[in-house]
Amino acid sequence: MYNKLQYISQGESVEEQLYNIHQALDNGCDWIQMRFKHQKPKKAFALAEAVKFLCEEYLANFIINDNVHLAKQFAADGVHLGLSDMDVTEARAILGKTKIIGATANTFEDIVKQVNNGCDYIGLGPFQFTKTKTNLSPILGLEGYRSIISKMEQAKIDIPLYAIGGITMQDIDPLINTGIHGIAVSSIITKSNHKIDLIKQLNEKLYGNVIV
Repeated sequence: MYNKLQYISQGESVEEQLYNIHQALDNGCDWIQMRFKHQKPKKAFALAEAVKFLCEEYLANFIINDNVHLAKQFAADGVHLGLSDMDVTEARAILGKTKIIGATANTFEDIVKQVNNGCDYIGLGPFQFTKTKTNLSPILGLEGYRSIISKMEQAKIDIPLYAIGGITMQDIDPLINTGIHGIAVSSIITKSNHKIDLIKQLNEKLYGNVIV
């Protein structure tokens, strides 16, 4: 069973990224997706090396966004691929059968394609507007999730779905009610001054008040 709370890392520098990731881990988040776009290879390497060590220390899943070769180099738990990143089948050939490959989707058709290519989970979004990402795909909202999940049920497609994109605490209950598996969040954790309480609340909502 995949963890229901993913933290997608933020930060303009290696130091800022590491601080934010360490804070998330230290306060109860056990799935890290390292997202460090458009950086020099040396910086991405340095960050991945440090995050791999941290995730091992905290027994957390370590997923790298986009960079399949870096994920292989550091034996990360897997990779997350956007719609314009490497194809899932190509990534699978590089990483092997045991690694987790997550894939982004914005439509039901995207999901069909990614599932047919062999991904392990879907990051479906954006739920609403988010400043974290440029070139945002069309916003889905609750109705979008309901519609897509209904089509998945009709097509008998069963794969963990993570909602992503500008999610706040108030959004989680209605999102869970659509049938999603979990959420992938960034700013809500990064910007919180009370991370331990926030992550505890998020997990309680996602796991139905079961302590994780």
